[in-house]
Amino acid sequence: MKVLVVEDSRRLRTYIKAGLEDVGYAVDSAGDGEEGLWLAQSNEYDAIVLDLMLPKMDGIQVLQQLRKDGIGTHVLILTAKDTVEDRVVGLE
Repeated sequence: MKVLVVEDSRRLRTYIKAGLEDVGYAVDSAGDGEEGLWLAQSNEYDAIVLDLMLPKMDGIQVLQQLRKDGIGTHVLILTAKDTVEDRVVGLE
């Protein structure tokens, strides 16, 4: 299984990547939204772990562009945002 991790915190990105690799996943990672979008458009992934608060392009913009491009990869959203409105935006 191939997974893309898009997270701007180097520490958290490294931790998630190592954990997934330890259980046998192949993992690519990106530190900002633009790089994450490029990787997701250029490769086939089984899943994407996507932070919402990213530099250059936020996670919602990345996800909207992926869906617009017809990329239906499953996405697990990471966020510190906790309002109902934030959750609704993520689900749309």
